Amino acid sequence: MKNRSRSLIAAGAVGLLALTGCASAEESVGGGNKDKKDLTIAVFNGWDEGVAASELWKAVLDEKGYNVELEYADVAPVYSGLSTGDYDLNLDVWMPETHASYVKEYGDDIVDLGAWNEESRLTIAVNEDAPIDSLDELAKNADKFGNRIVGIEPGAGLTAATTDRVIPAYGLEKMEYLTSSTAAMLTELTAATKAGENIAVTLWEPHWAYSSLPIKTLEDPEGTLKNVESIHAYGRKDVAKDFPQATKWIKGFDMDLEKLYSLEKAMFVDYDGQDYAPIVKKWIGENQEYVDSMTAK
Repeated sequence: MKNRSRSLIAAGAVGLLALTGCASAEESVGGGNKDKKDLTIAVFNGWDEGVAASELWKAVLDEKGYNVELEYADVAPVYSGLSTGDYDLNLDVWMPETHASYVKEYGDDIVDLGAWNEESRLTIAVNEDAPIDSLDELAKNADKFGNRIVGIEPGAGLTAATTDRVIPAYGLEKMEYLTSSTAAMLTELTAATKAGENIAVTLWEPHWAYSSLPIKTLEDPEGTLKNVESIHAYGRKDVAKDFPQATKWIKGFDMDLEKLYSLEKAMFVDYDGQDYAPIVKKWIGENQEYVDSMTAK
C-alpha cells in the first residue's frame, strides 16, 4: 500500500508539473521568450500611418508566436484605455504638439517607447495645380476654393491648430472650415483632384496622399504649423514587465517616409478593402531585409 501511495503521489506530481507547463506555454511566447503571448495594440480610427505601422507589427509579432489583437478607437478613448491597461501599445503618438494634451493628462500611467519617425508635420494642402503656393495667398483667392477649407475630426490636434493659429494668422475667418472625419476629407480631396478642381484641406506628413495624389503643401510664412513632429510608440506603464522582448523591439523601431509611403500605398491606394493581412504579408516579402531588421536586436 505504501508503494502504491508513493506511486500515486509521484504520478500526481508529474501531472501537476505537466499542467503547470501547459499553463506557462499558453501565457508566454516560446523559444526562451518570456513575454506574455496576448498583446493588444490600440489604433486610432482614420490615422493611416498608425494603421499601417500597427498592421505591420501585428504580422511581425504573430510570426514570432504572439497573439496580437488590433483594437480601433478614437484618440481620447485610446489614451484612456492605455492608461488603465486595457491596451498594451499604441504606435501613433504625435509629439511634441499634436497629442501633447493627452500625454500631459495621462503621462503618469503611460510610457514613451521612443520615436519611430521624425519627419512628420502638420500641413494645409491644395491640389498641385492650384493658383497659390502660400497660406498668405489663400484669403484673397478664397472664392477659387469654394470659400472653404476641408478638415478632419473636430477633436484632432490638427483641427485645433488650424482653428487657433492658421485661420487667425492668415485672415481666413470668412472661409467655411468644415470638420467631420479624415475619411470624408480624403474622399473630397480625391474627387477634387480627379475632377481638376481646387481644394484646400488640412493634412499631415507622412500620409499616402502625398505619394498618390497631385497635391502640394502651402508655405506657412507665419510658422503656424512650423513644428516638425515625431511619431512615437507608447505603452501602458508596466508594458516592459509583461513584454520585455517586444518592448525592446518597439524601442528600436525606425521607419522613414519612403518605407512608410510604400506600405501605405500598398494598403490604401493599390488595394480597396479592409483585410490588410495578405497585403502586408506581400509587402513584407518585398521588404524582407528591412522587416528582419525590426527584430534583429
